[in-house]
Amino acid sequence: MSPRRRALCLSLVGAGVFGPGVVCAAALQAGQAAPDFELPDQQGKIRKLADWRGKWLVLYFYPKNDTPGCTTEACNFRDDWLLLQDLGADVVGVSVDTSASHAAFAQKYKLPFPLLADAKGEIAARYGALSDWKVMKFAKRQTFIIDPQGRIARIYRSVDSERHSVEIVADLRQLRQSSR
Repeated sequence: MSPRRRALCLSLVGAGVFGPGVVCAAALQAGQAAPDFELPDQQGKIRKLADWRGKWLVLYFYPKNDTPGCTTEACNFRDDWLLLQDLGADVVGVSVDTSASHAAFAQKYKLPFPLLADAKGEIAARYGALSDWKVMKFAKRQTFIIDPQGRIARIYRSVDSERHSVEIVADLRQLRQSSR
């Protein structure tokens, strides 16, 4: 991020434009504390970042339920679910879709992990993963691996939905080795 853009972002945060406790999303880097969240899942249960303290978390943002790329990405995470669990990691998807839409999507594709409804796009914005076109908002396809202490271990700003799950598995193996 350019120094000018960072200064603007920090001034907006300081002025309260983004609300209390919001980190300048474009400034997020590996090693920083992951921005907190509190969102309903597909069952309406409120989930918080703290729920995954002590575990690795793959927090992935995606544009829309039941679209080709999003379905491919979700199903690949589903297919690698047991492998990810063996690595001590949970997967959580986030989009601006509703809990009801998430429930139908999860049921249709038998997704074993939570999908969080970020209807206002506030959490996606905190992570720098929101496209806001004023008439509509959607989450960008981005992923964050969060370590057991709640710090960002890896950021993926460019994601290939076809092979992303395989990339995450390989990187989790590496991260777990280097954290020992």
